[in-house]
Amino acid sequence: MSSPVPALNRIRVGSAPDSWGVWFPDDPHQVPWQRFLDEVARAGYEWIELGPYGYLPTDPAVLHGETIRRGLKVSAGTVFTALHRGPDVWESTWAHVSDIAALTRAMGAEHLVVIPAFWRDDKTGRIVEDGTLTSRQWRDLVVQTERLGQEVRERYGLKIVVHPHADTHIDSEENVSRFLDATDPDLVSLCLDTGHYAYCGGDSATLIETYGERIGYLHLKQVDPQILAEVIADQIPFGPAVARGVMCEPPSGVPALEPVLSAADALGVELFAIVEQDMYPCPPDKPLPIARRTRRYLRMCGA
Repeated sequence: MSSPVPALNRIRVGSAPDSWGVWFPDDPHQVPWQRFLDEVARAGYEWIELGPYGYLPTDPAVLHGETIRRGLKVSAGTVFTALHRGPDVWESTWAHVSDIAALTRAMGAEHLVVIPAFWRDDKTGRIVEDGTLTSRQWRDLVVQTERLGQEVRERYGLKIVVHPHADTHIDSEENVSRFLDATDPDLVSLCLDTGHYAYCGGDSATLIETYGERIGYLHLKQVDPQILAEVIADQIPFGPAVARGVMCEPPSGVPALEPVLSAADALGVELFAIVEQDMYPCPPDKPLPIARRTRRYLRMCGA
């Protein structure tokens, strides 16, 4: 008889609009927000992220009513930044961030997921800037990210968690380590997305063991190694790679999530672990069965 899986009591599992194929505030290929909320609750999740700003209602009173009656709570909002481009982008960045931070705080959440700018267009594959930052751009990225962390904390009481992402400048083990080594731990934490980190060649369990104090949030995701090999060989941008199915349903891909969750739980702090299976676009009836199976699998892992 196998031993029971130990309960990971410090891991709070949730899901996100991303797992329902939602990438944009408004898109005809996406399910209506009411259906997402209905189905994420039916799948057994308690926590959700806001997703792209404007997809869910932006009136806190409306959104609070819609979530509370379904037994849902919000773990984080998400913002997109290009802070490596220097001080000139600060005002436009803050205009984007402030509304989302206000809604995030109003919903009782404490985290703001920060996604860096793409150097390659995720739909067309067009190169929009160099994939490697200069020393000056690295300095700007570090300084302005720390400023963002300070401003968001002082004005909204939120913690920023920066999300390494494919086709951005914070992607590989080398670049993630460089970013963490350069930034103030008091102001900047990491949202470790297990799928994106594997997509870019990193090992999530090792990152947690090495930079445990910097891990502030998790996105649980797996990649199909065979499709990933094709994506790398053909230099396919992230968007078309997702359409090929590079992000797959657990536990069929990599990394194995059990050791990642165990390493995260061993940190001794409460962490959100939000399921995100990128699959834009997808048929409207596809997400719910996957979400249910994934929730059952994570319970088998102790989460």
